[in-house]
Amino acid sequence: MRERKKRFRSKALERLKCRSRINGYIEDKRVLARLEEILRREHLREVMLYLPMKMEVDVRPLIRRLRRRGIAVYVPAMEGESFRLVKYRLPLRKRRFGIYEPKISKQYRRKSIDVAIVPVVGVDCTGRRIGFGKGMYDRFFAREGKYIKKTLLVQRHLCWSPEVLTDTWDLRGEMLITGKGTTIIDPDSTQPNEKFSE
Repeated sequence: MRERKKRFRSKALERLKCRSRINGYIEDKRVLARLEEILRREHLREVMLYLPMKMEVDVRPLIRRLRRRGIAVYVPAMEGESFRLVKYRLPLRKRRFGIYEPKISKQYRRKSIDVAIVPVVGVDCTGRRIGFGKGMYDRFFAREGKYIKKTLLVQRHLCWSPEVLTDTWDLRGEMLITGKGTTIIDPDSTQPNEKFSE
C-alpha cells in the first residue's frame, strides 16, 4: 500500500503543478468563495489556516479578510517532525521546504480552534488526506485534534484515488472543497465513496 500511495502522490503533484500553471487563480477564487460561504455560518473566533506553496490553494486573501473581521488566524510553524500553531503576523520568513512562516513567538492562544483549513495533495476513497508524505499534519492532529471543532480539506483540483491508500490515523476532515465543488465526508465510513469522483 505504501508504494501505491507514493505513486499516487507523485501523479497528483504533477497534475496539481500543471493545473496551477493553467488556471490556478480561477480555481483558487472558486475554492475561497465556497470556503467563505461555509465560514459565514460559523461563529468564529480562532481559525487555523496555512501559508501556501505554489500548487496549494492560495488562502492569503482569506487570511486578510478574516483578520479584518477581528478573527484570530493561526498558521503552522515547523518544529522538528511536526509543527505548532503561531499567530499570523508580518513579516514572514522563508523557512524549511520554502514555506513562509511568521516569527515564532510564545503568544497566548486559546486551546480551541473553531475551524482548521488544511491543504491536501489528494484523498482516497475513504476521504482521508494524502499530503506530502512528511506526516506533519498527522502528528499535529494526533496531538491537538481534540481542540479543533471542524476540519475542512482544500484542493484546487480534485486528485482522488478509488483505492484505499491511507491508514486510520491519516487525517479526515468534515468536508473536501475543490474548484469544482464541496463534498461532505462521512466520519464513520470505511467504505469507498463515489462522491469524490469529478
